[in-house]
Amino acid sequence: MMPHSTQSDDRLHAALHGVRGLLLDLDGVLILRGAAIPGAVDAIRELDRRGFPFIVVTNTSLFSRAQLAGWAAKQGMPIPAERIQTALSASAALVHQRYEGRPVYVIASDVARSEFAASAAVVLDADGAEAAERAGTSVAAVVLGDSPEQLTKPNLDRAFRMVRNGADLIGMHRNPWWLTPEGPTLDAGTFLVGLEWATKRRAQLVGKPSPAFFRVAIERLAAEAVARGEPALRRHDLAMVGDDTGTDIGGGRRAGLRTVFVRTGKHGDAELAAAARARRPIVPDAVAQSITEVVAALD
Repeated sequence: MMPHSTQSDDRLHAALHGVRGLLLDLDGVLILRGAAIPGAVDAIRELDRRGFPFIVVTNTSLFSRAQLAGWAAKQGMPIPAERIQTALSASAALVHQRYEGRPVYVIASDVARSEFAASAAVVLDADGAEAAERAGTSVAAVVLGDSPEQLTKPNLDRAFRMVRNGADLIGMHRNPWWLTPEGPTLDAGTFLVGLEWATKRRAQLVGKPSPAFFRVAIERLAAEAVARGEPALRRHDLAMVGDDTGTDIGGGRRAGLRTVFVRTGKHGDAELAAAARARRPIVPDAVAQSITEVVAALD
């Protein structure tokens, strides 16, 4: 059994009372700078022991779900790939559904591009996109993910020209930065905003805080509840746990979920206060020190 945190307060217990499922962010809730956050392994094991439903929802676009599940297993976290929903996997699903038989330029790492292996679209890497451009082939969409090796000026220039020529612009997410072992690091959202500005085209966002991204996870947990013979699951029966005031807390609230902010990630009290003062205030239902407190506060 996981010990109850002495810092869990009445507000946290009240916010989680009756919750029947969790949506958990990855970076800042379970891992930080590439390592498991203290207490996260025990928290996931406790959810697994109790059979408490959860889905990891993350804007990670650098790694495949299989990679993330393998990493979690090495840490002792029982999180199978099918329990993970990423901006990358959601982008692959979108491309598969929308661009059957049409070429799509995906800027992502080689392993990330493996999520597109079963796609009905013709998925182009940098070499394929260069060949398509030389041949004058029309490209249906540009999909921008995170990859230090692929987010180069030549590749971004090529994406810029394709969008100007009519290709759709799709962003796996708009995160401006994240925490890595090297410290705060620019994320793919920074380059996406640059393409939007240069092309005067607004990208379609796939990951958080997109309502469609949350809807997929909500429908998955609702279907599982029905399969278990439980009463219909409402959105208010679920809680989003995250460290980002915008993508996690703001996105979760707009999706109709309860929200819990944890202090183990990139945002802290200063960002919480700023979000509360914004023109459209973002205030979580509760604040916890960590995922340990969240799990301890569940009914």
